[in-house]
Amino acid sequence: MPSSGSTGSSQTEFGQMWQRQLIWWHIWFAVGLGASLAATAATPAGPRGRLPEFALLGLVGIMYAAVGAPGVVQDRPRWSTAYLVVAWAAVLGCVALNRDTSAPIMFFVLFPQLWSVVAAPRVGVIASVIVVGIYGLLGWRAAGDDADAVLRVLASSAFSLALSLGLGLFIVRLVHEASSRAATIDALREAQDQLAAAERARGVSEERDRLSREIHDTLAQGFTSVVSLSRAAASALSRGDLTVVAERLTLIESTAADNLREARLIVAELTPGHLQSRSLAAALDRLCAALRQEGGLAVTFEVSGDPTPLGGTVDVLVFRTAQEALANIRRHARATTAAMALDYSDPGLVRLRVGDDGVGFDPEAADGAQGFGLDGLRARVAAASGDVRISSAPGRGTVLLVSIPHDVSAQVHPS
Repeated sequence: MPSSGSTGSSQTEFGQMWQRQLIWWHIWFAVGLGASLAATAATPAGPRGRLPEFALLGLVGIMYAAVGAPGVVQDRPRWSTAYLVVAWAAVLGCVALNRDTSAPIMFFVLFPQLWSVVAAPRVGVIASVIVVGIYGLLGWRAAGDDADAVLRVLASSAFSLALSLGLGLFIVRLVHEASSRAATIDALREAQDQLAAAERARGVSEERDRLSREIHDTLAQGFTSVVSLSRAAASALSRGDLTVVAERLTLIESTAADNLREARLIVAELTPGHLQSRSLAAALDRLCAALRQEGGLAVTFEVSGDPTPLGGTVDVLVFRTAQEALANIRRHARATTAAMALDYSDPGLVRLRVGDDGVGFDPEAADGAQGFGLDGLRARVAAASGDVRISSAPGRGTVLLVSIPHDVSAQVHPS
């Protein structure tokens, strides 16, 4: 009988399926026992009459009801083994009492039961050989000098052994295959659960990275603007230029309000505030206009080609890239002018170009040391199967060129 596995496992389901099939085993036993009793009543009686044979077959029925069936249902091998020992002894006893007995009909019931109980195939083979051997010896002894009877006994014994081994090994193989498949399914489910847990952990880590980039690209840059504007306001106040102070305070309030909206959108996991109800081109134009208002950097923006809907994911990626490029220019380039261009002319790509007239740097010497901003930019673009190229030299400014395919909008995270 198959052993049950953990709750909800395929092995448990297989064991439950086996239990549901037991009703057919009970019916088969009842049919076999009834046929044996009916055939015994119709065959010639032995020297002691039919009563001993009926008694032995009745004992088989009683043992099955009291010990055999509960042993199988409750998975108690000792009970099942005790029943089989008594059942085989009773049937072979009928053969010893009457060589013409019909009790061997029960072989068709007892052999499958034997193989469903044994713990290993070799045990079933040994038990079958012993049972058939005893049956052959009893028949040979009862046949005496009757050569035809001896041949019949030998043929019957050979058939019984072939039936037992063929049926038994088939049953064992069938149960083993089913149990093995159930165990394999359980192993696959466990592996899937482990993979799902690993994916969840990876998702948590990626979400942390995403939020770090979101904060860096939005809140940190906004606070940088607030600090710069407040210093400019303080400088204007020290000169007594109240008009400039008022302008700077208005810009501080506007920037702080934008930052507050960005913070709320990050919490709600929405797209960047500049992209709300705007196209990508309009959002980039507004970003450049905001930088011009802050002063210190003259930024131009142009669009070439026919603007193509890219989907929210690619829009956010391009916008974040533009934000990062402009933030790096403000912090490090010491530039006075910058130019941004969005190019839709290639039907399969969208290109973003950002250049400045700042101090520049050596990309090879600075590779790996540009800080979190460029590292995060490269990571996001690489995740979208895009390409990042930086052209710069000391004293000659910097040009950033980013190319992103259109068809990755469903494959990358909008971070």
